[in-house]
Amino acid sequence: MSSSSILQNSKKMLSIISLCAIHILAVGVNAAASAEEFVYSGFTGANLTLDGAAVVTPSGLLELTNGTLRQKAHAIHPSPLRFRNRTGSSPAARSFSACFAFGILCPDPNACGHGIVLFVAPESYDLSAALPSQFIGLVNGTTNGDAGDHLFGVELDTDQNNEFRDIDGNHAGVDVNSLVSVSSVTAGYYSSSGGGGAAGLLFRNLTLASGEAMRVWVEYDGEEKRINVTMAPLEMANKPSKPLISTGYDLSTVLTDVARVGFSSATGSFDSRHYVLGWSFAMDGVPAPAIDISKLPKLPRFDDHPKQHRARLLAEIVPPVTTAVVILGFGAIAILLVRRRLRYTELHEDWEVEFGPHRFSYKDLFNATEGFKNKNLLGVGGFGRVYKGVLPVSKMEIAVKKVSHDSKQGMKEFVAEVVSIGRLQHRNLVQLLGYCRRKGELLLVYEYMSNGSLDKHLYGGSDDIPILDWDQRFRIVKGIAAGLLYLHEEWEKVIVHRDIKASNVLLDSDMDGRLGDFGLARLYDHGANPHTTHVVGTIGYLAPELGRTSKATPLTDVFAFGVFVLEVVCGERPIKQNSNGDQLLLVDWVVDHWHKGSLTDTVDARLRGTYIISEASLALKMGLLCAHPLSSARPSMRQVVKYFNGDMPLPEMNPTLQSFESLALMQNEGFDSYVMSYPSSVATMTTLSNLSGEVVT
Repeated sequence: MSSSSILQNSKKMLSIISLCAIHILAVGVNAAASAEEFVYSGFTGANLTLDGAAVVTPSGLLELTNGTLRQKAHAIHPSPLRFRNRTGSSPAARSFSACFAFGILCPDPNACGHGIVLFVAPESYDLSAALPSQFIGLVNGTTNGDAGDHLFGVELDTDQNNEFRDIDGNHAGVDVNSLVSVSSVTAGYYSSSGGGGAAGLLFRNLTLASGEAMRVWVEYDGEEKRINVTMAPLEMANKPSKPLISTGYDLSTVLTDVARVGFSSATGSFDSRHYVLGWSFAMDGVPAPAIDISKLPKLPRFDDHPKQHRARLLAEIVPPVTTAVVILGFGAIAILLVRRRLRYTELHEDWEVEFGPHRFSYKDLFNATEGFKNKNLLGVGGFGRVYKGVLPVSKMEIAVKKVSHDSKQGMKEFVAEVVSIGRLQHRNLVQLLGYCRRKGELLLVYEYMSNGSLDKHLYGGSDDIPILDWDQRFRIVKGIAAGLLYLHEEWEKVIVHRDIKASNVLLDSDMDGRLGDFGLARLYDHGANPHTTHVVGTIGYLAPELGRTSKATPLTDVFAFGVFVLEVVCGERPIKQNSNGDQLLLVDWVVDHWHKGSLTDTVDARLRGTYIISEASLALKMGLLCAHPLSSARPSMRQVVKYFNGDMPLPEMNPTLQSFESLALMQNEGFDSYVMSYPSSVATMTTLSNLSGEVVT
């Protein structure tokens, strides 16, 4: 073969190799591009990472929650994505866009929770530590607001939570490391009203929990540092020209290089179901691929769920009475029917119509507690009996408290307060779910706390009830402080609990303390003066000024909280017996050790010295400061929380001569009856007024 032929063949081979290399390179580029965008028009066969309650139904729906109360769910795209450019010393967040179709089903759109979040999170982010209910399965009380989370999300929230400053119970919001949204707007979209330009756009509301399918577009412009969120009904052909939310935010400080994208959802105290029908995603300013609406699965109707339908039938069908017909005849049947009606008779008045969603039927509560049998009795207090129950339809565990009431005077106002308290949402408060009324009897329905009341763990003395360790006690005290701060200052009204004590603090499955029993609570507007009322509460926890003013205020709650703190730390009741068998106030006993320089000797001996001295000293001093006999010397609950969290130093407790004079004046102004019923009160006041500023370590 000539040299020219060899040269020609070599050139041909090089050309072929070059073409192959170019083809291989092109295939690689296409593969990379496809790895950064995806589209699901239905989820049949989708390789999603699911946990919690999330499943893909046979019809192709991504079902995040199925109506079970207090559950969470996550559905995550299996491949992590790169969200920041690799160039430069401070890589900027890349542009991205997402689109998804969703639906939320609730029996009552006004009692629905808690929503769906489309989120971007680091690969290392631990979703297992997140909580359901108001935390929507994304964060918990510790991680919420932590900049180290590197979380971005768009929430569709169907419950107004004052803890996170929600604008209403039907809104979309942009979240950055916290469920306190950087921007939020009531759900809806803009459509043309026939005019031209922006003036021709009309805002139309959307109800997230309507059971109708809707679409959401989420877009981040990495150059303009702007986040746009747009909504519309699913049947609307084109995306609205004006976004629902448009807010400036640089996600370069939030997103990590590589992160996961997915959905989080959760339920709380209400039956609700969350679905995603389709989902698409793209990077670098490319619009999210179009979802084929014709291929999307249909949302079910709420009654399509067979388990709920069967449960409802079982609860509503009257048991057969054929045997009674044969044996007793028509007369016996009439007697049985009358007795049955009397058993379930309730007291209804016209003004209760507005409180309908918060009223339970007596029949449901009767069946839930198996007729209020003693085997379901949880406890007996001065204001009634408490029974454990399981609601027949939802299977939710509840606690039902039966108290007597005057059905005429003031009942409307009292029920209004019960319903208002039922809207409280805080992780350290027992949820009051609603009420039921019968003649001479009021039933209050709470969520059930599996570990019972705190006093049983402090004084139970049973081998099957473990002794609380120091970490648990300190966490319980701090939690109740946070709950009281919410009641006094952070809710829409001021709530004075009036009965803070260990038996009214319940422990959930994580042994976290929750303040319960709002049967004596009183509400009034911020800035208003509390009304004079009867002195109610428990001896040992009553603030001295109540005997003179009969006005329950946040500071009377602070006094009871101070006694409660000493009770938890010392493992002793507010009134104890000394070695001679005489009654002695717990506060007096702690003060006596304060003078002797042995303050920490009052810590519960059952801890066997296993506690943090600095925390124990802080708690004991806090209890004494809160239980000061002069209300003006007590801190607010906001200050208490700051002291516990180390945000403020605890003040020196060194009363001046003015304290003695004020105390003497109090005791001379009609305080005798209080002192007589509480014989150690005088000693307590005098002793506390002589506290030195000595620091005990």
